[in-house]
Formats: sequence, structure tokens, C-alpha cells
Amino acid sequence: MILASRIRGLGANAAAALPRNVFAYVLRTGAEHQLLLVLLTVSVFLLEVVPLELQRRIVNDLVKHRPYSWVIGLCAIYAATVLVQGGSKLGLNIYRGWVGERAKRDLRRRVHTVVEAPPLSSPAAEAQGIAISMIVAEVEPVGGFVGESVSEPLLQAGIMASVLAYLVHVDPWMALAAFALFIPQFGFVPLLQAAVNRRTGARIQVLRQLGIAMIDRAGRADDERRIEQAFALDMGIFKLKFTMNFLMNVCTHLQVVSALLVGGWWVYTRHLEIGGIVAFISGIARLTDPWGDLVNYFRDVNVTQIKYRLLADAVDQLAPPAAVAARQPAPVVG
Repeated sequence: MILASRIRGLGANAAAALPRNVFAYVLRTGAEHQLLLVLLTVSVFLLEVVPLELQRRIVNDLVKHRPYSWVIGLCAIYAATVLVQGGSKLGLNIYRGWVGERAKRDLRRRVHTVVEAPPLSSPAAEAQGIAISMIVAEVEPVGGFVGESVSEPLLQAGIMASVLAYLVHVDPWMALAAFALFIPQFGFVPLLQAAVNRRTGARIQVLRQLGIAMIDRAGRADDERRIEQAFALDMGIFKLKFTMNFLMNVCTHLQVVSALLVGGWWVYTRHLEIGGIVAFISGIARLTDPWGDLVNYFRDVNVTQIKYRLLADAVDQLAPPAAVAARQPAPVVG
């Protein structure tokens, strides 16, 4: 009873109050939580370079035949650092998950309130089809994005910046060679991602029309065509995504090759200790994951913005005209 009354309390005005941009909705659903996520994220990526430095010192101490007790001490510090960093990431991920689920709950309540009594001008079958699609499917990625909208790019960019700074500290020339092989990704990644975004937007529209047609028996004549369209769009997305992953992996392995060539020469000429190469290759591996996560994040930004805009447009179409005109912001329930 309490939940039902709170849902009714949102009313059509609450549903119509969805802002047009997904980041505006992120701030409205809890700017204070995003600030706490930022603080927790900074603490996580600042610890990222500590294991790299410990690896370098452990290998160098072994080569220099230092007392083995030094290695034991460094390994203990390494294990403690990993536990602290892992625990911080665990807390960050759980907190982000909570923020995202909170947003999903809010969006479901807003959509449910509007569709529960659709206006006479909206066909019943269309209203029902849109409601099912939004509540079951379209709300999921939007709500999930809210939890990581600020902390995810900050975390991955922070890791990349800290690791790159450390690699420059180890050897500027190896860092320059690795970065030179990283530059091509700034060209092909945006181009391929833009193509993915276009196909994703078209796919959402096709699936929504298919959902409506499955309820409205009169519209089933075009179902097979829509199914084929969705298949073709999905295959196009898969081809683009896997091609981009292939090219990114090639660039990563070329960076490792450059580190072995340049670093190997420095070790051969006694300008660098072997622990530096070990730490550098490990650092390149640590750059791969955050870069891939950043690419996925910006993919999600564009896709989620498309889904959110479609969701907000559907809410406008289903809400009473007076509610759409009012557009008064409403607080998030719970």
C-alpha cells in the first residue's frame, strides 16, 4: 500500500519531468552519490602504480643478489597493496551497482505511472507495447549507466594517466615508442564506434516497432521484415565491434614488441635494469584494460543517450498534455 501510494504520488508530472539528457538525469538522481563515487575512484587509481614499482624492485633485488629477506618484505607489501586496492574496487563496484539499481527503480516507477492510465489519444496496443519494452528492457541499460556515468571514465582515465606517468619515469624512450603505437587507435576507434552507434539507434527503433506489432495483430504483416532488419543490424554491430577489438589487440602487442626492442637494447648497453622491462611490459598490459573500458564507456554513452531519449520521448507521448507542459522536476523516490 505504501509503495502504491508513493508511485501514485509521482503522478504524470513526475514521469514528464525526465530531462532530455541522460547526464542531467544522473545529477538529478543523486549528485551527492556521484561525488562520493569520485572520491572512492581517485583512491583506487592512485594505488595502481604501486604494484608496478614493487615488481621492478623485486626483480632487480633478485638480480643484484640482495638478501632474500628484502624480497620477502617487498612481496608482503605487494600482497597488502593488492588487498587494499581490491577491497577498494569491491566497495566501488557495489556502490555503483546500488546507484544504478536505484535509478532503474525510479525509471520503472515513472514509466509505470504514465502507462497505467494512457490517454485516449494513444492506442491501447501501442501504449502497452511501449510500456513492456521500456519497463523490461530499455530501462536496464539506462539505469546501469547512471551508476558508472562519472566514476567509470574517471577510474579508467586515472589508471591510464598514472601508469603512463610511471612508464615515463621508468624510461622516456620506451614510453614514447609505446605511445607512438597507441596513436592509431585515436583514429580508427571513433570511426568504427560512430558506425556502431548509428546501427544501435536503428536497432532500438526496429525492436520497439516489433514489440508493438506483436501486440497489435493488424501490424504483423511487417514482422518478418523487422526481424530481418534486426538481424542485419546486429550482425553489422558484431562485425564492427570485433574488428575494433582486433585492431586494438594488434596495437597492444606491437607496444610490447617495441618495449622488448628498446628496453632490451638499454639492458644490453647497461642503461636500464631488467626489472625496468618487466615493469614496463606489465604497465602496457595495465593500459590495455582501462583503454578498452574507456572505449566501451563512450560506446555506452552514445547508445544510452539514444535509449534514454527514446524513453523520454515515449513518456511524453503517453503522458497527458498538461503534464508534459508542466515539466516540473520531481525528487527521486527512495
